[in-house]
Amino acid sequence: MAAARTASVPADHGRIEDVDVSAEMQGSFLEYAYSVIYSRALPDARDGLKPVQRRILFQMADMGLRPDRGHVKSARVVGEVMGKLHPHGDSAIYDALVRLAQPFALRVPLVDGHGNFGSLDDGPAAARYTEARLAPPALALTENLDEDVVDFIPNYDGQFQQPEVLPAAFPNLLVNGATGIAVGMATNMAPHNLIEVVSAAVHLLEHPEATLDDLMEFVPGPDLPGGGIIVGLDGIRDAYASGRGTFRTRAKVSVESLGPRRTGLVVTELPYMVGAERVIEKIKDAVGSKKLTGIADVADLTDRNHGLRLVIGIKTGFDPNAVLEQLYRLTPLEDSFGINNVALVGGQPQTLGLVEMLRVYLDHRIQVVTRRSRFRLARKNERLHLVEGLLIAILDIDEVIQVIRTSDDGEQARTRLMDVFDLSQPQAEYILELRLRRLTKFSRIELESERDQLKAEIARLEELLGSDALLRAQVARELDAAAEAYGTPRRTLLLNGGPVQARSRSSAPADLQIADAPCRVFLSATGRMVRAELDDSGAVVAPVRRAKHDAIRSAVTTTTRGDVGAVTSAGRLVRFSPVDLPSVPGNSVQLAAGTRADQYLGLSGSEHVVAIVPLDAEPPLALGTAQGVVKRVAATELPPGKTDVEIIALKPGDRVVGAAVASDADELVFVTSDAQLLRFDAAAVRPQGRAAGGMAGIRVTDGEQVVAFTAVAPSDDTVVVTIAGAAAALAGAEAGSAKVSAFTEFPPKGRATGGVRAQRFLRGEDTLRLAWVGTDPRAVGTDGAVRRLPEPGAKRDASGVALDAVVGAVGTGIR
Repeated sequence: MAAARTASVPADHGRIEDVDVSAEMQGSFLEYAYSVIYSRALPDARDGLKPVQRRILFQMADMGLRPDRGHVKSARVVGEVMGKLHPHGDSAIYDALVRLAQPFALRVPLVDGHGNFGSLDDGPAAARYTEARLAPPALALTENLDEDVVDFIPNYDGQFQQPEVLPAAFPNLLVNGATGIAVGMATNMAPHNLIEVVSAAVHLLEHPEATLDDLMEFVPGPDLPGGGIIVGLDGIRDAYASGRGTFRTRAKVSVESLGPRRTGLVVTELPYMVGAERVIEKIKDAVGSKKLTGIADVADLTDRNHGLRLVIGIKTGFDPNAVLEQLYRLTPLEDSFGINNVALVGGQPQTLGLVEMLRVYLDHRIQVVTRRSRFRLARKNERLHLVEGLLIAILDIDEVIQVIRTSDDGEQARTRLMDVFDLSQPQAEYILELRLRRLTKFSRIELESERDQLKAEIARLEELLGSDALLRAQVARELDAAAEAYGTPRRTLLLNGGPVQARSRSSAPADLQIADAPCRVFLSATGRMVRAELDDSGAVVAPVRRAKHDAIRSAVTTTTRGDVGAVTSAGRLVRFSPVDLPSVPGNSVQLAAGTRADQYLGLSGSEHVVAIVPLDAEPPLALGTAQGVVKRVAATELPPGKTDVEIIALKPGDRVVGAAVASDADELVFVTSDAQLLRFDAAAVRPQGRAAGGMAGIRVTDGEQVVAFTAVAPSDDTVVVTIAGAAAALAGAEAGSAKVSAFTEFPPKGRATGGVRAQRFLRGEDTLRLAWVGTDPRAVGTDGAVRRLPEPGAKRDASGVALDAVVGAVGTGIR
């Protein structure tokens, strides 16, 4: 039996009661557990926020701390939140505010912090020293709160109102993740890429029966704020299916020369929430305990300009790759992340998979848009009612004035107006408050125009509310707009392989453990490279669906340890093996998961990769330069023993703009900045040696240059895409105009001629910014997001159609 506690109070103030300690403790603990679970630790699955985070964002929005206004002291924000909405300690509120502002903790930070908001190795400054305001993405979470989109509830003392949940214009729970420890349960959710999550949400809107595999084609895995590499996708799929799973993250490490006969490991990205000081400490401990050998020194060269740069010196005679494997095993350079997707759904904690999380969010967003549309419809109807009454008054204004003048008071005037003109009480009140300036003929025209506009808007809102398909389409458009405004390219690479196990230095190199299987290497239009596995027939493993991100500049079929050539703008061919490239699932080729080609090959300065080409192809390699030079290099001129060779002798100031394998049956195509296109037979260019400088390809006028060069096998599906703009405009400042024409519209001419006009410039345009020739064109922005091109079929020298967004590159879809 549990002991009993006797509580005594003065006899004149109450009575003595016997309380069972067991029952008292059980009730108190349950109340405490309930409070922690629902009011502190777990996020709501709809907006992805804990109560304190929601209250911070709402209060900052109520204070007007928008991105276009100045920062205020964080202590002021903390005080407002604590005094009005969150009756807990200021340190807990400030800690939540700091996390919302940390770019290494959230994939899309919601607070714009000014000052020391901490790092992975150190805490933030005190609230009196830092300043804060809302970041632009936070506006998407708090917008339309004044339009009855969510329910409001009283604060802790009933003096103020606060939203039960935020409208959340994007799936914040998936994008920013969450972490929290409650009583008897915990949550740990990984951040994701906003563009990918929105693509999956829109797909689920359009296809409610979509499966997990369908959605994983858009969301292949988490996208961590600090980048890094995720190794092994099985645990991610388990987490997406059941809500629980584990994956391993690795630092991004490259082997670099630190000086003569000195090699080192350079770390530029670390696993999620792992700081450089922690890594250095673990390395020193492992070296001191003799568990790790081969380390000469460790230096943290991180700065504001170059970001993270942790340099680990390797002793002479040690294999850097073998040392790296030991570092992965013994230090936080490889870490694990356990996913536990626990969130509140309908006030109850639930463990959610990817499909469930998206469905809960979409249901919430559909409800938000529905309530907002109903609110706007009611306001439009109210305004239309007043405008119609005002029009009645203006038409008979003399009689209205007479009725008002002959009335004894306002009450009588309102009643008489309602009786004489058959008006409602709100209409009569509105007429009585009418200013004399509104009695002009122009005001009547304005009112009639407003009435017609209101009727059109009311009809649109009624149609929207009456159609589930239109409602879902509206939600999809708003999601796409949020992704367009706040989305960024993927930072974390995904590798579908297991973690590296420790090996002795005498073992085979790491790449020998990977089967030399057929694969296809893709170079995206934004300059990223990935590889996808092929089956025995040479097709990408499993059907490939068109990814809603990026486009292909060039692709090469090879083997995992085969050789591929990268042609650079400096006229070099760099030989590399795709074994170290990020491997993506064949049924979900996500180009955003690739690595930057320029970084992978170690290019510096303004040199970049213009194409990747096979090295075992018999047809010669064709090159085109900005000054109009063309050259074909025979495959026999590319020595297999050299990894870096010069394949064209460029004139001063010239650069390679395009490269492709071209047989005698193909045609070579030049497009210049003054909108001239020239096509001629590749057979007209005889193959030359590597040291040759090429021959005249197209005649380029002074001040102009070649913007595109390629080799094509003409077909009915081949098209020419041209994008014009103003040369004086800043990059990315104007969208310009585009045109898509059939390749057959352009007559072939001889080599070294001037070509024919490819696009007529509009007023304000004076240059072609981009051009592309091929089949299945796809335009993308600088972030890889797909842009819309005009329909094909335009005449050869027609003007372009205005674009609605800036196009950074044009390529082809994945096939």
